[in-house]
Amino acid sequence: MNEPELVHTMLSTAKTIAVIGLSEVPSKPSHYVSVYMQQHGYKIYPINPSLPDVLGEKSYASLTDLVADGHKPDIVNVFRLPKFIPAIVDEMLALGLPNLWVQQGIVNLEAAARAEAGGIHVVMDRCIMVLHRYRTTS
Repeated sequence: MNEPELVHTMLSTAKTIAVIGLSEVPSKPSHYVSVYMQQHGYKIYPINPSLPDVLGEKSYASLTDLVADGHKPDIVNVFRLPKFIPAIVDEMLALGLPNLWVQQGIVNLEAAARAEAGGIHVVMDRCIMVLHRYRTTS
């Protein structure tokens, strides 16, 4: 978890990011981080059951709905409380999604261990935008 090589590989090979908990409120981290990632060439798939669309993209109620619509994201980026991470890991395992990125300040080590045991690569308690900026400026 959180190995520099893993972060580099995820950011350099991924093209699509499912963002769980993406908000339409510009001041929320899920929003401005996703805007930044869009501006740097990543396709964003919002996962938020209470929004029909956000950032010009159709929003999905769940990862299952996203995959059923023919999209398999390279990274699942999570902006939800730690208590929701186990269910997200279960869904990712069922769908065969390879990469979990849990945003800075969100930690669930048991869920991370279960994800890794199931073959999912995990970055946790790190901001994807900050590490992307660091990678592109160093």
